[in-house]
Amino acid sequence: MTVIEAKVHRSSARNARMAFILTAVIVGLLSAVVAASSIHPILAVFVGALIGVPTGGLVWVLVRVWPVIRLLWWWTPETILGVVLLTAWVQLANHTPTLVTLLVVALVAGVPAAIRPIRRQVIAWTWCLVVRHRLRVCFAQFIIANQSGSLPLILWAKPTPVGERVWVYLRPGLSEKDLEGRLDKIAVTCHASTVLIERASENNAAYLRFDIKRREVLTAHVGSPLVDVIDPAAPVSASPLTVPTALDLPDVDVPTVTLPAQGKPTGKKPAASMANGSKPAASSASPEADDVSDWI
Repeated sequence: MTVIEAKVHRSSARNARMAFILTAVIVGLLSAVVAASSIHPILAVFVGALIGVPTGGLVWVLVRVWPVIRLLWWWTPETILGVVLLTAWVQLANHTPTLVTLLVVALVAGVPAAIRPIRRQVIAWTWCLVVRHRLRVCFAQFIIANQSGSLPLILWAKPTPVGERVWVYLRPGLSEKDLEGRLDKIAVTCHASTVLIERASENNAAYLRFDIKRREVLTAHVGSPLVDVIDPAAPVSASPLTVPTALDLPDVDVPTVTLPAQGKPTGKKPAASMANGSKPAASSASPEADDVSDWI
């Protein structure tokens, strides 16, 4: 099984070599300048070399083993848990009889399995350990890393009511927008229903939070405390929860609006008669009838 990919291995070797050269030269020159103030310049160059080369070698080692340190970080929770369990087993086996040892182991393993709240917490934290490695598989398989092959750093995970929440620190070359188009693949890899991504810090775009949802909690039946407020011995007719089903219009108090009476419109003289100075002819129609010419 390939523990460290070839691309990451070559990149680490190149970075370690460059870090050694830069550190050795810079530290050596600074040390030589400081030493030249009290000793001969030639001796100061040797002193600078004696200080710069070991310092560069230390930096080379740190950069070279960084992929291994990152791999150990991914397995830190499992390593610590394994060490604690193994140490407890050894101490228990060395200081107790075999029967007592088996009884204690049965109690430690059986109590979480028998008590539901403890069992659910153990399962939730187990999923957190699994999800961290599943995300690492996503980053290594189908999420493009930077040119150096550096994958995002998976920091920590904790259980939530719907699944798990994981904090991830992105490396240069990857952003939140690049991950949003692959949420369906991340959900499949994590054996979840959906996956959401949002920024965990307003000041740092590389610090993201993955919310992995594998169950729906809003469909659960929740008891209402209002049921206990109603007295079961109260008669139905006295119940204050009667809700009207229709609107009785006579009960609506509407003010009566009286419109003002409209009079007969005043007639206008024809323009031609006014120009000739003659009076208009009297209408033979009844006074109650409206003359169309009066509205012109």
